[in-house]
Amino acid sequence: MGACTRGATFSLKGRPPIRSLLEKLAPVRRRKFVAAGRAYSCRCGRPVFFRNSVCLACGAQLGYEPQVRRVFPLAPGSEPGAWRPEGQGAPDRQYRRCANLESAAGCNWLFPEEDAAANPRQLCCACRLNRTIPDLSKSGNSVLWGRLEEAKRRLVSLLVAFDLPVASRVDQDTAHGLAFDFLQSPAVGPRVLTGYMDGVITVNIEEADNPTRERIREQMHEPYRTLLGHFRHEVGHYYYYRLVAPSTEYVARFNELYGDPDADYQAALDRHYSEGAPQGWKKKFVSSYATMHAAEDWAETFAHYLHIRDTLDTSAWCGLAPATATFDRPALGPSAFPNIIDLWLPLSWSLNMVNRSMGHDDLYPFVLPAAVLEKMQFIHTVIEEVTAALSGKPDPVVA
Repeated sequence: MGACTRGATFSLKGRPPIRSLLEKLAPVRRRKFVAAGRAYSCRCGRPVFFRNSVCLACGAQLGYEPQVRRVFPLAPGSEPGAWRPEGQGAPDRQYRRCANLESAAGCNWLFPEEDAAANPRQLCCACRLNRTIPDLSKSGNSVLWGRLEEAKRRLVSLLVAFDLPVASRVDQDTAHGLAFDFLQSPAVGPRVLTGYMDGVITVNIEEADNPTRERIREQMHEPYRTLLGHFRHEVGHYYYYRLVAPSTEYVARFNELYGDPDADYQAALDRHYSEGAPQGWKKKFVSSYATMHAAEDWAETFAHYLHIRDTLDTSAWCGLAPATATFDRPALGPSAFPNIIDLWLPLSWSLNMVNRSMGHDDLYPFVLPAAVLEKMQFIHTVIEEVTAALSGKPDPVVA
C-alpha cells in the first residue's frame, strides 16, 4: 500500500484478527472524551484561542495542555522553568513549555514536568514528531515553518482527542512511531514530493506558501487544497498501517470497500495521470484523486472524516451545531456514525451558503454519496474499536 507519490509493499497473510490482538491488551470498552473546543477563557474572563500563548487583554501567560485539550492561564511553578495551569478543570501538576515557544513555530503547548528528563529536546508531543525542519537561515522559511507547525498542531490535537497513538519516531518509538520531514526542493534536481513512507510524512514547504499552493490547486483542478488537508491525508496512510494492517478481519473489509492495498502503486499512479479518473467516479469516491489506488481512497476518506469531526466539534462550541457534536458529549461507538452525518450534512450546507454570501467558494465543496459514507463508517468503526480497546477507558456518559 503506497502513499501519494511513493509506495511500499508488505505481506498481510497470516495475521490474526484485530480483536484477538487487542483482547490481550485491554477489555473492549469505549472511552470518555473530555472537551476539545477551540475557544477558552483567561483568568481575566476574556476569550483566548487555541494558538494563543499570551492573553492580549491582561498579559497572562497561556499554555495548551493536549491531553486535557484546553488552553489555561499559567502561574509559575515551584521549580525553575515549571508552570502550573489555573482555572476550572486545570490539572494538579506542573508543566514545561515547549522549547519551540520562542522559535518561529510559536508553539504554546505544554508537556508534564515529570517527563522533562526523558525528553531531551524539551518539546511537546506535537513538535516532538519533527525529524527535519526547514533551513531557517533561508529567507522566508521561518514564516513557512510557522504555518506548517500551526497546521500540524491542529492535526495532532484531534489525533489525541481520538486517543490515537501519537509517538515520535525520532525519540519515543523508533519502530512504529510517526515523524515529519519539512523539506525544500533544491534549486537544481528533482522536486521534493509530499507523501508518506515508513512512518515518515514528508511535506514540501512550498505548500505553506499560499500563492504557490493556490497555483498548484488550480493546475490540478482541485476544489480544495490546504496544509491541514495535506496533513490529514498523509496521516491517514500512517494509521492504515497502525490500525488496519495488523488485522486480517479489517484488511478483508478494507479490500471489499477500497480495493487491493497491495496493487502496483506506480502503475496506478501512471494510469491516473495519463487517463484521469474513471467515468462516474463521483458515485463511489470522495475525490478524483481517491480513484487512483486503494491507498489514496483510504487516505482521502480518512482526511474527510477528520475534517467532519473537527468542524462539528468547533461548530458546536460556537453554538452552530448541537452540543452532542462536541467530543465531550457525543453518542460514541461504531453505531453513532449515522448521527454524525445527520449533524454534518445540514451544517456543511449552511456553511457553504454563508461562504457564498461573502463571495467565497464553498467551505466544503464535496458530495458524500452512499459508497463514501460506507467507507467512512468503516474508518469510524476502526478508530472506535481499536482505541477503545487499547485505552480501556469506561463507557462515555452521554447527556
